[in-house]
Amino acid sequence: MDNTKITGSEALIRSLINEGVDTIFGYPGGAIMPVFDALYDFKKEVNHILVRHEQGATHAAQGYARTSGKVGVALVTSGPGATNAITGIADAMLDSTPIVVISGQVVSSLLGSDAFQEADVVGITQPISKWAYQIRRPEDIAWAVARAFYIASTGRPGPVVLDLAKDAQFGPVENFEYKKATFIRSYQPKPEVKLFEIEVAAQIINEAKKPLALVGQGVILGNAEKELLAFLEKSGVPAASTILGLSAIPTNHPLQVGMLGMHGNIGPNRKTNECDVLIAIGMRFDDRVTGDLNTYAKQAKIIHFDIDKAEINKNVPVTARVLGDVKESLPLVTERLKGNKYPEWLAEFKVCDEEEYNFVIKDELYPESGQLKMGEVINKVSEATNNEAVLVTDVGQHQMLGARYFKYNKSRSLVTSGGLGTMGFGLPAAIGAKFGVPDRTVCLFAGDGGIQMTIQELGTIMQTGIDIKIIILNNHFLGMVRQWQELFFEERYSQTVMKNPEFTKIAEAYNIPSKKVESREELDAAIQEMLNHEGPYLLDVQVETKGMVYPMIPAGTCVTNILLGNE
Repeated sequence: MDNTKITGSEALIRSLINEGVDTIFGYPGGAIMPVFDALYDFKKEVNHILVRHEQGATHAAQGYARTSGKVGVALVTSGPGATNAITGIADAMLDSTPIVVISGQVVSSLLGSDAFQEADVVGITQPISKWAYQIRRPEDIAWAVARAFYIASTGRPGPVVLDLAKDAQFGPVENFEYKKATFIRSYQPKPEVKLFEIEVAAQIINEAKKPLALVGQGVILGNAEKELLAFLEKSGVPAASTILGLSAIPTNHPLQVGMLGMHGNIGPNRKTNECDVLIAIGMRFDDRVTGDLNTYAKQAKIIHFDIDKAEINKNVPVTARVLGDVKESLPLVTERLKGNKYPEWLAEFKVCDEEEYNFVIKDELYPESGQLKMGEVINKVSEATNNEAVLVTDVGQHQMLGARYFKYNKSRSLVTSGGLGTMGFGLPAAIGAKFGVPDRTVCLFAGDGGIQMTIQELGTIMQTGIDIKIIILNNHFLGMVRQWQELFFEERYSQTVMKNPEFTKIAEAYNIPSKKVESREELDAAIQEMLNHEGPYLLDVQVETKGMVYPMIPAGTCVTNILLGNE
């Protein structure tokens, strides 16, 4: 490589390659055209995936990051290109997903003049990103990219935005040299673990009679799955997962007691208000997990493991904190544990499981008549993949049922929009997820509402041939909103009935094989045909129009106020 004199655009591509980037999701336009021109010469090093909308680029970058553990990259043009990416940036911020979004910008001399396709990208994205920076000089590109990847991937991960002026793309860079960032003044990504915090936490756990661990995505982001299992197996503490924490522990592990939250399992929600020690590990006490904070775990001593100091005492006052990287802090606590076991306490969760099976799960997974149920379909797909697949969901009823009934043998097996709850997330995220782990089966579950928000990304699947199994759970309603309308708005179904197209015909137009499933008798064979097919496949499964997701804790109420549908 001749580094003596190159353009800023080439410097950008070389910088990305130095960071290990092999896949970019993007969409060209006027203000980013020089970068796409430079990309033309690096086809062997970088695979660019042409999405059909910039929101799709950011969600695909998220999916890639979530499954691969690397930083996802999106490349978009200025103005509407950048503003179309906003939703994905905000989603990545709330779910701590490491992505770098690079947007083109008008030439520096026109900044602030309301030039064609100009937008204040830094001003717009600063509140929803870890760092947003505008590059106006070509010689600053390598420096900015190094900082961007360091900030996005370290500490609590998140999105970074680089706004690249067009003259910086054209301008010359002499004697290009790339140095990865390892330190930024005033930025401390990983707090130093304090020994006295470790000792306090270990003592509280050793004295516990009914401890409960709450496992969040921080364990997965910190690659601390083995450390978590060592902690749980030595301590004997039962563990429940947030929705984003699912798959950190295998579903069938004897200490895994289910999912927390509004549509989580009875046991962990109820026992949150019965345990004597609550151990939060890499989770942020989201309102969907805590419900009414005035009634949340008031009887328990609370220990909070987190890398982000801002999360400590933000929502729930804690008895003890352990600040730092959980991969480092958890083993220090584990080696100080006595190794207590809690068979009677665990048995209480089993009683809750039996109640939930009898009142909810049996009818949802194994109905003997009536329309197909969402949970039934999800369970059959999971079993048909030997529980080895990556589950990607859109947002809605199918998302909650997918989290509940899909099973996980490996970490990084669930990709979903948690904090922002973004409809339209699923399809582009599934594309990114498959590029992140090309050797794993990727199953996307989407509702008939959410799939149509980014349905144009079927074009990306057609162009790349990427092997994704798409299951639309089609109830001809905006199902989750309809459920709330049934329960809390006197069944006034205002604007939630969906008149849908024939999804199989749309799939056919994109050269994607498909099948419409309308009966229970067809389901098993259709699932097997989908999984046996090499390449993308779409199943349009007609499910019950007024299905419900239970258990359900109404928003803002106590975590023990659990509706089972038999009230």
